[in-house]
Amino acid sequence: MTALVETVDREDTAGMADTAELAAFHEPFVRRAAMALDGAPAEEILRWALDRWHPSLVIASSMGDTVLVDMAAKIRPGVPVMFVDTGYHFAETIGTRDAVAWRYDVKLLSITPKRTVAEQDAEFGPRLYERDPDLCCAMRKVRPLNDALRPYAAWATGARRSETNSRSGMGVVEWDGKRGLVKVNPLANWTDEQVDAYVEEHDLLVNPLLRDGYPSIGCAPCTRRVAPGEDPRSGRWAGRSKTECGLHV
Repeated sequence: MTALVETVDREDTAGMADTAELAAFHEPFVRRAAMALDGAPAEEILRWALDRWHPSLVIASSMGDTVLVDMAAKIRPGVPVMFVDTGYHFAETIGTRDAVAWRYDVKLLSITPKRTVAEQDAEFGPRLYERDPDLCCAMRKVRPLNDALRPYAAWATGARRSETNSRSGMGVVEWDGKRGLVKVNPLANWTDEQVDAYVEEHDLLVNPLLRDGYPSIGCAPCTRRVAPGEDPRSGRWAGRSKTECGLHV
């Protein structure tokens, strides 16, 4: 099956500020939902979210595995799926994005930063990712995503508690105060083994880099292969204390 691929240029804005009034309205509901749904099957959590917020809910995907995309397409065909094309991705990641658009019944939104890589190099100097990776991530990932999420009331991610210490306390439903919307993490409780089992059972598309020593895939200049026995996230920003791009913290 085919799907619509849209390339959307977004302003390099500072993101969306939440208001105390908005948070006060949503946070009690979010806490109750998180308690009620924690431990529920991922499909049930995602179906609940889509039933409640569609079409104002978007699926975010980094184009590693396609577990969440597959679930969402089966529950609500035509659901929007957002991918941030930083300009620094591996060719395999871009190929996975294009394959997702061909295979799954989703509306794929490929979000681009305001500045091209060449424009960023001209303004900030080449290889900003080496000198200030936080700023590079902010301009090429976080701010474009923040702006692209503006029309939505909720977003769903494939983030899992087992991935990093900073994600260990995430709820299956959260209030995203930085962006002023609900964040749903249907796979929060899943292990690597559960992901692998779902991929095999449903014959899913996966980024080929996952089978080539890259268990966690980011931008090409900042991601290296991981040796057997190493932490799966150790290939991200190797040699630095940085462990997150800023999308989930």
